[in-house]
Amino acid sequence: MKIIITTFALILFTANLFGQQKANSELIFPMQEEHVHSSSVVALPNGDLLTCWFQGSGERKANDVVINGSRLKKGESEWSKPFLMADTPGQPDCNPVLFLNNQNKLFLMWIVVQANRWETSILKVKTTTDYLDKIDPKWEWQDVILMKPGKEFEERVKEQFDEYGRQDLVWAEYALPYEEMLIEAARDPKKRETGWMTRTHPTFLDNGKILLPLYSDGFNFGLIAISDDDGNTWRSSLPIIGRGLNQPSLVVRKDGSIDAYMRDDGDEPGRILISHSEDEGYSWTYGKKSEIPNPGASLEVIRLKSGKWLMVYNDVDDGRYSLAVAMSNDEGKSWKWKKKLENVKNGEFHYPSVIQAKNGKIHITYTYRLSDDQKTIKHISFSEEWIIDN
Repeated sequence: MKIIITTFALILFTANLFGQQKANSELIFPMQEEHVHSSSVVALPNGDLLTCWFQGSGERKANDVVINGSRLKKGESEWSKPFLMADTPGQPDCNPVLFLNNQNKLFLMWIVVQANRWETSILKVKTTTDYLDKIDPKWEWQDVILMKPGKEFEERVKEQFDEYGRQDLVWAEYALPYEEMLIEAARDPKKRETGWMTRTHPTFLDNGKILLPLYSDGFNFGLIAISDDDGNTWRSSLPIIGRGLNQPSLVVRKDGSIDAYMRDDGDEPGRILISHSEDEGYSWTYGKKSEIPNPGASLEVIRLKSGKWLMVYNDVDDGRYSLAVAMSNDEGKSWKWKKKLENVKNGEFHYPSVIQAKNGKIHITYTYRLSDDQKTIKHISFSEEWIIDN
């Protein structure tokens, strides 16, 4: 028997699950069979919400994958009919990220999976200032963004693996350790300049600098694309290195230093990895496991207007069936408050995108999958007080 969930039923379910504090939720479009994944959400200056995701018959091996979008107009409760945001004919388009720069220009950044391999992906961008009058933005400019990590990338990889790596338990002359293969790959300019992919929102520093987190499935490293001119041009940080870290999300501390929280694709047990930067995101400490569970799934962490940190993540290490939101008042030393957003053993609820709007409301979109033919993107919104209220 198929499970049919209407927007009205979801709202009732949310109210019953979370008590008197109100958290609104709805499906952005009806359940359907196509693969939909990796959403991103942005709050526009007029109070509208804009979201996007990739959709098609699969991911990197499916050439029909496009970036679709939808808008929730201020004061309304239903999202618009999905519309096309980006399509590179004959190539998979994946992992979109939406954001506004310091001058409220709208950016859409995503990857084109060239040759159907994550490690040869190309980073693309669209921008516009014409996005308020129509449901779908009218894009004014598009380009490819090329990262160019230099010799210092290679040097950093060897330096950090020499100090922290070399943990392989088995070694043979014909099977080089994991770290040795990555050190060798880092010497290849083509490998270190290609395959950098988007996933989480950029972070804005007080001086206007934009830090866009990237990652590589070829290296299982992170990298930060740094813009000193409001997104017109981008330069590369040093890599964020560790054993199987992926998809960094950045949060700025009160002292100006930055933490990167990352997915764990390495050794068991699965735990969120954390790295730290003291120089505005250019160089990073070796990524190390925290005590926070991670099943090899993307997460996002932001700093709220109150100064508290908020994290949306899969809070178990054995699957993506449980999705939670947690909040910290001590910059990640502890996560005092936590609530489940989803917990259905046979479901998949993952790849969250989270923002806080000007009015303080927190908005999250995420992949929502109950079965092979029941897939969509879900949106939930609530106040900071809702998390605290138990």
